[in-house]
Amino acid sequence: MDRPRVVVADDHKDFLASTVTLLRSEFDVVDTFRDGLALVESAERLDPDIIVMDISMPVLNGFEAAKRLIAENCRAKVVFLTVFQDEDHIQLAMELGVRGYVVKPRLASDLVQALRQVLTGQTFISNL
Repeated sequence: MDRPRVVVADDHKDFLASTVTLLRSEFDVVDTFRDGLALVESAERLDPDIIVMDISMPVLNGFEAAKRLIAENCRAKVVFLTVFQDEDHIQLAMELGVRGYVVKPRLASDLVQALRQVLTGQTFISNL
């Protein structure tokens, strides 16, 4: 069986590298981006199964990037990986159609599990 294809976007270079390292054992990380616009412009060409992205990014933030991807009927499921741990951010993400919400302090314990669940059609939200 093919490994799920994942794209990761985060403006913090070291955090991006850590995320990729964590995912590579189980997923095919096909590309990474440091801003939301570059991600949106490349998503169709890359055709990932999942897009993992930060909310706070330059040029185009995660909310705006998710809105565009969902409006363009991108088949990839979106998972936010963020520092924001408040209900307002989570609610907005779910209203947009984001399938997973992982907080950065729980990267190691939650991200792989979140992607597994999202791939089976479920949603995932880190315990805050």
